[in-house]
Amino acid sequence: MRCVTYAGETVMTTDDVAASLVELTAAVAKEGQAEAVSIPIVTDGKKVAQAELVIGVGNDVLSAPVAWDDEEPDFAHAAAELKNHRLFPRPHLRAVEPDPDGDDEPIDWDFDQPTRA
Repeated sequence: MRCVTYAGETVMTTDDVAASLVELTAAVAKEGQAEAVSIPIVTDGKKVAQAELVIGVGNDVLSAPVAWDDEEPDFAHAAAELKNHRLFPRPHLRAVEPDPDGDDEPIDWDFDQPTRA
C-alpha cells in the first residue's frame, strides 16, 4: 500500500494505482495540461472510497510506502483505467535486427494468395 499526498491531504491506495497516478501526472504535466481523475482509496476506517484529483501542471503528487497488515484491496481496474488514459506513456516500438546466430527462419508471406477458411 502507498500513501499519496496531494494538496496537503494524504490518502491510501494500492501500489499499482499510486504508480500509475504518478506516471500519468507527470505525462499530463509534460503536455502542459491538467486533467481530473478519480482513484479508489482506503479510508482511516478501512473502507473503500473514491478520491477526485486534478493532475498535471501545478499539481504535485507524492507516493510513499505505508505499513499495511490487512489484505490489500484489488484496485487493478482503477490502475488499468489510469494506464488507458490518452496521455499515459506507452512503450515505443523499435525495429530490431534479427539475431544472426539465431535459429529463426524468415517467414515467407504471400499476401496475394487467398487464405483458407
